[in-house]
Amino acid sequence: MRGLSLFFAIFLCLATVGCDQSTKAFAIENLKDGPQAIFPGLRLNYTENRDMAFGLLSALLSEEARLWILAGVKAVAVLFGVGFFILRRGISTHVERLGLALVLAGAAGNLIDRIRLGYVVDFLQIPYWPVFNVADMALVVGMTLLWWTFTLAPEPALRHHLSRSQDLVG
Repeated sequence: MRGLSLFFAIFLCLATVGCDQSTKAFAIENLKDGPQAIFPGLRLNYTENRDMAFGLLSALLSEEARLWILAGVKAVAVLFGVGFFILRRGISTHVERLGLALVLAGAAGNLIDRIRLGYVVDFLQIPYWPVFNVADMALVVGMTLLWWTFTLAPEPALRHHLSRSQDLVG
């Protein structure tokens, strides 16, 4: 059953990247004329994120330097984080596989934008929150699941037992 779980994690990762890229293509084609209200509390608002959070690098570096620094740092950080997680904890539960798949998908979706376009396309806007995209949602959900496994999940011996029983059941 571990093979099936791994297959699902890879499928989820690829499907999430596909969803992210297709919704961003929709935003590029249809939302440049201005925001569109979907329903109260949600607007589609095309934004090009050429920097990091709060524009911290814009005063220090050229746009091209920011592109390569942000893409490189993000790629190294994600690879280091995933590698650390796997080496330190191993991947023994379906929740961990799901979390890692979503983190990798979110990072890949935004990295594709940075390399292909030179910026990240954001288009979902809710009140009192920065504009975001599907990749950002995947990152947040994936990191939340991984945080849960680090802090609230049972001890490693019990986790191992639970993962074995999950494989027997599903």
